[in-house]
Amino acid sequence: MQRTLSIIKPDGVSRGLIGEVVGRFEKNGIHIAGMKMIRMTQAQAEGFYHVHRNKPFFNSLTRFMSSGPVVVMALEGENIIEKNRKLMGATDPKNAEPGTIRRDFASEIEKNVVHGSDSPESATFEIGYFFNRFEIVS
Repeated sequence: MQRTLSIIKPDGVSRGLIGEVVGRFEKNGIHIAGMKMIRMTQAQAEGFYHVHRNKPFFNSLTRFMSSGPVVVMALEGENIIEKNRKLMGATDPKNAEPGTIRRDFASEIEKNVVHGSDSPESATFEIGYFFNRFEIVS
């Protein structure tokens, strides 16, 4: 059993896509072990995306992620990181497979509706960033 973090980004929340994204997870057998809506401050977004601090998109990404509410979810299942990333689609929606969340709903590379952990190490950090042990239900 593996866990990963998924975030419905501000563009997904503001466009009313929470139910659509959650529904896709559930239809694909993904267990949601924890979920809540939050609004990150700029500092919290910078802490979360610290691995990208030296990249040119860091400032715009953290501004965007702190621009409105997001829904953070701890997902659980067999090979959940790979399964979630396949369901999300490529970061750039133009390169995402048909039927993926990003291909169907994203408007651009940064406003691509969802975030998902890319490795077990990042999943551990990311889940711990938003959830304590009492907020995860296996």
